[in-house]
This record gives sequence, structure tokens and C-alpha cells, in this order.
Amino acid sequence: MSDERKGPELLRRNVGRLRSRVGGCVVGSHAIFRDKDLHAELADASWLELYLFGITGRRFSKPELQLLDTMWAYTSYPDARIWNNRIAALAGSARSTGNLAISAALAVSEGAIFGRGIDMRASEFLIRTCAEVEAGAELGPLVRRELSERRSLAGYGRPISNRRDERLDPTLKVARSLGLADGPHVRLAHDIERFLLDSRLRMAMNYGALGAALTADLGLSPREHYMYGFGAFLAGMPPCYLDASDRPAGTLFPLPCDAVAYEGPPKRSWHKS
Repeated sequence: MSDERKGPELLRRNVGRLRSRVGGCVVGSHAIFRDKDLHAELADASWLELYLFGITGRRFSKPELQLLDTMWAYTSYPDARIWNNRIAALAGSARSTGNLAISAALAVSEGAIFGRGIDMRASEFLIRTCAEVEAGAELGPLVRRELSERRSLAGYGRPISNRRDERLDPTLKVARSLGLADGPHVRLAHDIERFLLDSRLRMAMNYGALGAALTADLGLSPREHYMYGFGAFLAGMPPCYLDASDRPAGTLFPLPCDAVAYEGPPKRSWHKS
């Protein structure tokens, strides 16, 4: 069959029906969530457990869930200067709704340098590199290859500060207490940091590498790590929105006209014809 006939035929076969592998709702009867009865077989699941089950199709142990919950909590900062929180706060200052404010703030969390974009890259890099090292490859050339191809190393270096990422030690402390801090990807993340610090590159690990390493050791793929990470900044957003909403409208980060360095055409005089 030609490509021209495949498309229309495929569409015709799906007219008036929804094909789903993840569940559905029988109104007035029950709801199925990935082949499980939501209100019976998954009745004991927490929201985070259900969220992860929806992403991965598997259940996690209580220690694993505690670690994944901690990783969300430890990177939710109620600081309106942070790029995505600023969107939520500006929406509050402009008297928008909370739903729109948080939705917009989550949308810009997709950033390629900060946020979900770099998370996926860090996960892909660590999982790929771990497999190559276990197959006998030398770490140094793998790191240099990544830097040459990408011009940066996802999860290492921190443009806003040269101090150690404040989230690393508290997160590692929790991971160690749960027996989840010594997996192959976490060990690799530390090995990469030592290599970088011992070389002229001088880049320390940031939270992106640790988070990707921890979830990789729990079996999350790069896409699953990306999907899990959506909630990482969420808890810090509503406080920023509410605080700005409670202050006079338009007073968050106001910018006076004389603060703008304008270099365009000069002011023109307008005359009535």
C-alpha cells in the first residue's frame, strides 16, 4: 500500500473510537488505570505513586518513593527571581488566575539550559556512558567526546554560581539513609565530577546530574526521568503567585522607562496636517 493510502485508511479506522493502552473510565461504574482498577487495586497508592505508575507502568517501593518525593521537595524554591517562578509571580501581579499562572510557569520550565531539557540530556548521557564504561571503555575520552559534540556537559557546571550545589549533600544524605546512593549511575556521576575537577575543565556536579543518576538507578529511562521531573519546581510556584497577588498590582519587578538603553531612531515630532 502506498504512503498516500496509508494515512487516510489509518484515519478512517480510528473514526469514532479511542484506542488506549493506559486506561479509561466507565462513568458510574469504575475507572481503569493501566489495567488496574483505580479505586480498588490502586486504592492504597499515593498521588506520587500513581503518577509514577502512569509514567512507567510499575510500582515503586516505599524507600524509592520517599527518595523521589524528596528530590521534588529539595528543588522547589519560593523565589520569584527564578525564571519560571517569575512567570507565576508576574501573573499574580497582573491579576491573572492561579491556574494560568502555574500552567505558564510549568511551560517555561521546559528550558533547554535550566529545567526539563537539560534533565533529559543528563539522563541520556549518564545511561549511555555507564553502559560504555561497563563494556570496557575509558571514561576520559567519553567525557571529552560529549563535550566536543555537545559543547557542554549536562549536569555539570553551574552558570549562576561556582559554589557547590546546595541540593547535593541533603539529597545524598536521604539517598544514603534509604540505601539508594550507591548505584552504578550515581557512582559514575561522582567519577565524572572527579575527572572534570582533576582536569582543566574544573566543572563540578550540579543537581541535574545527581537527579538523573538517582532515577537511572531506579530504572527510569530518559523520557521517564523527564516526565517525572515536571513536579520538581511546582511547590515553589504557588507561594510566588500568592505573594505577588497580595501586593499592589504591577509592582513586581517594575522597569522605569529611563532604565531602558534605547538605541533606535530619535524622538520625532508629530504635526497636524
